[in-house]
Amino acid sequence: MLRATLRSFLAHKGRLLMSGLAVVLSVAFVAGSLIFSDTLDRTFDQLFASTAADVTVRPEEGLDETLPSGRIATLPAALADRVVGLDQVAAARVDVEAENITVVDARRRPVSPTTGAPTTGANWDPAGRRTVELGSGHAPRGPGQAVLDEVTADRADVRIGDTLTVIAPPGSFPVEVVGIAAFTAANPGTALLFLDTPAAQERLLGDARAATGISVDAAKGVDAGQLKRRVADALGPDAYTYRTAAEQAESDVQRLGGFLDVLKWVMLGFAGVAVLVGVFLIVNTFSMLIAQRTRELGLLRALGADRRQVRRSVLTEALLLGVAGATLGLAAGVGLAAGLIRVMNAIGMHIRSTDMVIGWATPVAGYAVGIGVTFVAAYLPARRAAAVSPMAAIAETEAAGTGRPLRTRARVGAAVGAVGAAALAGCAVSSRTGRAAPLLGFGVALTLVAAVVAGPLLVRPVIRVLGASFPALFGAVGVLSRRNALRNPRRTGATAAALMVGIALAVGLSVAGASITASFDRRIDRTLGSDFIVRNGNSAPFPREVTDAVRRAPGAGLVVPARYAPVAVRLPDGERVTTTATAYGPGLDEVADIDYAHGDGRAALAPGRLAMDTRFAREHGVRPGGTVSVEFQGGRTAALTVGALTGRESAERFRTPGGLFLSLATLERYAPGGQDAVLYVNAAPGTGDDELRAALERSLAPYPHVQVRDLAGYKELVRDQIAVLLYLVYALLGLAIVIAVLGVVNTLALSVVERTREIGLLRAIGLSRRRLRRMIRLESVVIAVFGAVLGLALGLVWGVCTQRVLALEGMTVLAVPWDTVVAVVAGSVAVGIVAALLPASRASRMNVLAAIAHE
Repeated sequence: MLRATLRSFLAHKGRLLMSGLAVVLSVAFVAGSLIFSDTLDRTFDQLFASTAADVTVRPEEGLDETLPSGRIATLPAALADRVVGLDQVAAARVDVEAENITVVDARRRPVSPTTGAPTTGANWDPAGRRTVELGSGHAPRGPGQAVLDEVTADRADVRIGDTLTVIAPPGSFPVEVVGIAAFTAANPGTALLFLDTPAAQERLLGDARAATGISVDAAKGVDAGQLKRRVADALGPDAYTYRTAAEQAESDVQRLGGFLDVLKWVMLGFAGVAVLVGVFLIVNTFSMLIAQRTRELGLLRALGADRRQVRRSVLTEALLLGVAGATLGLAAGVGLAAGLIRVMNAIGMHIRSTDMVIGWATPVAGYAVGIGVTFVAAYLPARRAAAVSPMAAIAETEAAGTGRPLRTRARVGAAVGAVGAAALAGCAVSSRTGRAAPLLGFGVALTLVAAVVAGPLLVRPVIRVLGASFPALFGAVGVLSRRNALRNPRRTGATAAALMVGIALAVGLSVAGASITASFDRRIDRTLGSDFIVRNGNSAPFPREVTDAVRRAPGAGLVVPARYAPVAVRLPDGERVTTTATAYGPGLDEVADIDYAHGDGRAALAPGRLAMDTRFAREHGVRPGGTVSVEFQGGRTAALTVGALTGRESAERFRTPGGLFLSLATLERYAPGGQDAVLYVNAAPGTGDDELRAALERSLAPYPHVQVRDLAGYKELVRDQIAVLLYLVYALLGLAIVIAVLGVVNTLALSVVERTREIGLLRAIGLSRRRLRRMIRLESVVIAVFGAVLGLALGLVWGVCTQRVLALEGMTVLAVPWDTVVAVVAGSVAVGIVAALLPASRASRMNVLAAIAHE
């Protein structure tokens, strides 16, 4: 049996090629994502471990920032003098670092990474541990000199002697580039600008007595943990954060964790789609092969092979396919990871390909996916093969009929579909996101299973409608193509399922994305009343001088600044909620149409007060006039009075839990030092919009990172941000379609082999090569459109239910992107035509006599 199995596998290796490609793609994305993420992890582990001091002293970090506040936590620089006098300490240095500064050249062009990574300003300490070393020029000396990293200098065409302008939180200042620093280790993608220590303290922090940290070197033979305890005892265990080199490196890696996790999960998302769609391809391929080998399997049974041996034979073929696919997939995964590293290097992140990490988990995961997918997908066809009777060798019948299995499918599909539909209905009517979201996921999974199981039942009614015009348009060829698609509903349904999955996911997420965009558009139209909005494209804050420049612009009237502040709120029900509050300057109600359920703008922005969303207040037992304990960055806590409650659609600002906002004066009292992130600007009386825009753009010319937008421009910015998600969706759709095309190609190719004699007879009675190719193309198109129709129906239902969940968070507009729907239908026709090219060409080249004699 083993020899027979191996001969059978080698005999059908061409027919298994497309299934093997699906396995290769699945394993390649899994292996590539693991190799890439492991390489990044080790690269940054080594980077941060090599730059961390034996002990690092930092201010208490406090609350994590979802939206940047622009506040830089500092500690007294004099701590370095206290630490250096301790025994066990060899040296102590002041650290100064300011992220998200802006650097522009003489032509007012930003000198910044193309990746969107921050530009970081720091102090140059000759004794410090850095990721760079001086490559040319000299170290900065005095407030007017700076060193720039070589990657940024090359990209921005900056040379020694050039003058740059640094826009830092305390204000702007010019520097002359006196040195170029070369990276000695991996570059995380940031741009680095170095000043000497006194200049960095004064110009980046605005305080010559402040620092962002103290780096401490241990004396010879002193353990880092022991030194950490010694320093903490001297400065106060609870006053600051103390970390050893290993702990600091781990903390720095965690700061990049979100970015690394996004890359990893995006890659695994592609792998998941490839696996899901590939399962249908493999099931269909093995089912067709077994149907075509009915006589062969019957002969094996007649020669003494029992059911278990036949089933084991088919599963062994699947195992061989999985091993071969996984092996090639691992190799492709290494190439994919190398390609991703090159892409990252091209956009400014320097990672050496020689540092590529291939851990033991990567091949294990690769072979687990490759073998597991093929083994599981081939199990049902293997059971069907074991059911072939010895008489099949004589009767030449197929192993599986179409009666009972379809009835079983109907019952299972109806039951699963009913539960899935009930879950989706429950999701649509739920009033709480916490309940609706799990119901949505459960309903999507079950309705997908139901559509796959019951798909063959829909083949005859749907394809009869889709192909109704074929006889009139294409004559006998149209009739034959429609009948061929109807001949085996299970095969047609399984072939279309791969395309259905990809289209359903894409349409569902497209509806969600369009609904989010439309909801933001309506919310902006209803709530924002300012003539212009001044802000960065990435919500990064800007220094006060930008606000001052806007106020000085000719024709500028009311200017209302907004600032983000991470807070932790202790609520009456005992829950502590971490969120982001927004602080506004006076005049908020004149630039925003806020729907107050209780109170008004004056009460909301009064000293010591705040406003919150009505539903949030109700859920946590907060009443108007009550007090809540609010913890700010820096550790200060205040009891603030709830001065106003707002409706769900009161402003576009409600992007964080609670919709909290307060006055800038209150924020400055408890968490000073932040920076404005948005300016709402109204024109002065008698000033036109065009006139004000021109004046604002002239005033902001020295600050190219800040843009002036009217409401239409602001809505376009929001759309562009949402489009990033949709691009990922379309990429996933593209991958699903590639594998679906492989499935259609494989199905048609095997179908051509199965119908060799029939094709020979058609050619013998006068069917031309051209009409034969047209027949196969029409069959392919109707199968692809059938999958598209199912995917559209499923995706629209998922999208509508997703929008109902989003409506609980204020995204109340349902929008269907009909252009996407039309594109999907047109694309499915193209998929059918492309997939039929090779099978149709092969069928038309058959020798007529050899085809008629084929058994």
